[in-house]
Amino acid sequence: MIDFARVLNQEQCAAATAADGPMLVLAAAGTGKTRTLVHRVAYLVEKGVPSERILLLTFTNRAAREMLERARLVVPGVDGIWSGTFHSICNKFLRRWGLPIGVKPGFTILDEDDQKKLMGQCIKENVKDVKDFQKKEFLLKLVSDAANGGESLERVVGRYQTKTALGDVSLILQVCRAYAQRKADLGAMDFDDLLVNGLRLLRESDRTREFLQEHFMHVLVDEYQDTNGLQAEFTDLLAAKHRNIMVVGDDFQCIYTWRGAKFENIREFPRRWPGCKVLKLERNYRSVAPILDVANTVMKDVPHEFEKTLRPFRTGGAPKPRLYNVWDGRAQAEAVVKLVTALRENGVPYDDIAILYRSHYTSIEIQMALTRNRVPFQITSGVGVFEQMHVKDLLAFLRLCINPRAEMSFMRLMELLPGVGEGTARKYWKALGGSFDGTNPMERMQLGEMMCAKGKPGWSQMESAFAAAPGHLAARDDRRLVIDFVESFYSAHLHRQFEPDEAGQRLDDLGEIAAQIASTQGGLGAFLDEVALMTNLDARARASLPADHAHLTTVHQAKGMEWPVVILPWLVDTVFPSARSIEDGNLAEERRLFYVAVTRAKDRLYICVPRSKKTADGGQYPVEPSVFVREIPKELVEEQTLYSAPEPSYSRRRWDDEEDGAWGRASSRRGGSTAYKTHWRR
Repeated sequence: MIDFARVLNQEQCAAATAADGPMLVLAAAGTGKTRTLVHRVAYLVEKGVPSERILLLTFTNRAAREMLERARLVVPGVDGIWSGTFHSICNKFLRRWGLPIGVKPGFTILDEDDQKKLMGQCIKENVKDVKDFQKKEFLLKLVSDAANGGESLERVVGRYQTKTALGDVSLILQVCRAYAQRKADLGAMDFDDLLVNGLRLLRESDRTREFLQEHFMHVLVDEYQDTNGLQAEFTDLLAAKHRNIMVVGDDFQCIYTWRGAKFENIREFPRRWPGCKVLKLERNYRSVAPILDVANTVMKDVPHEFEKTLRPFRTGGAPKPRLYNVWDGRAQAEAVVKLVTALRENGVPYDDIAILYRSHYTSIEIQMALTRNRVPFQITSGVGVFEQMHVKDLLAFLRLCINPRAEMSFMRLMELLPGVGEGTARKYWKALGGSFDGTNPMERMQLGEMMCAKGKPGWSQMESAFAAAPGHLAARDDRRLVIDFVESFYSAHLHRQFEPDEAGQRLDDLGEIAAQIASTQGGLGAFLDEVALMTNLDARARASLPADHAHLTTVHQAKGMEWPVVILPWLVDTVFPSARSIEDGNLAEERRLFYVAVTRAKDRLYICVPRSKKTADGGQYPVEPSVFVREIPKELVEEQTLYSAPEPSYSRRRWDDEEDGAWGRASSRRGGSTAYKTHWRR
């Protein structure tokens, strides 16, 4: 028999050994959520509940496997437990009991590639101008949003139509319906169908629902704050008979509403389940006290959330989080590299260091600085900046502006145009004599005359960017090349391929590239040379990435992870929190995101606050420290001002020998007005 009071703290023990009935366990960051769930399973088995009558729902297969493996170490006899993701459990239900709703047990599950191929076929069969139509990835997102949101496809498409011009809405609906019909004809389901049909099974088959409700005596749900409406209803229905439902989550860490999670599920759970016990896990085993002090401040007195205060398990002296004021993004990148290098020299492995950012585009300068200084790192929130499709498209235009012999760049640009494939582009290149000078009006006219009918409108837009290039190059105003290319052609091209938010993020990336070109000594040619060298270095580094490497990722991707050292760049208004959240007046999820970022740090936390930001058009404007930073009491952080270039009123000091290599002097200046600006948004 397990002595739960000995192996668990008081809060964990209360949750693991609670009496039957509905229960909400609010597990704050680093408080032993998994340990509590595992021991709840052990307690139920010891109490005599057959393991096969326990259902444990998680959000990842890894989490399900980890819990079962740990449960086996705690108590024998748990192998029969029903454990898995919502989708995997629905798959099992449908294969065993799906016939009443017309689901045959031999159905096929489509993976992501299968879905893309099937949607691509539906587009070809229903659309004449395929290349100018919405891309299959975007159409699949429309279908997924409708499924997970429990909405009609018409309503979802209408909502997107209000944000941007989608084109022929009736044709979009026709293709999406054809996709649904093809799945039915093939006896196939995608991942979203598993959840939709799993819930439909419980709703429509009384006999199956009553059997499963009787069978599962206890339903346990992990990461409940991430559930959508379908998942919440699914668990509510399963637990309706015995009323033994335990959901574990943290409302402070609900950061996925943008992909369907309903914050209301966890907030309203006690009202949906009368008699619900609400227990809190607040003792944190991950972070030192000074980091938790900052985390508690971030979420103090936030309305509509369950109040929780993280209490440290780890005692003893620990450094305060350090707040660096830097001049701009370049100075910030230099400071991050020097900080990472100094930490490494003082015995901190690169692998213990994570750089977490709000948006991928804000990491571009840091990626470049790390690469220049041969600091090994891995990006887990996407590919490197210069490997991205949209960045490669822009670089192709820029290279062709200064090198008429850049064949691969010409080919890439031409294939962006409707009706122009690889063979057609190669034909144009040969007809032009193996060279294309876009700054020459005669060569532009020659290409326009041979351009196919479908490609002419797009070429007309692109041509205007080439026509303006000589003036920009003569004036050494290279970043205007980016602006013209984006505004005349590429912005519309991206919005045809991606949903508005995704297109906006990619345009932000290009805006950051324009700012980088403007600040590169030697101009466009030097920038392109540096990119080529860095790309080669990146490729070699990836091929032989050492085990000891730093981590770069978005905060969203970092959830559920932890590192001894965390660095948070760009803690300024319009970046973190995002410009859109400020404009909408909705900072709640951004606040939760910052809380998640802070609580990833175990030993040391560094926050970077630039004072100015470059824009795509070469300008620079002052930015305000993030509202979340301004709320942190000054005594909770060690604040320093660092400058890569001195101002008249400040002196620069050397990078000294402190453990993490800070230089500068303390600064308490905060306040001022906020500039609400962002790339390409007008």
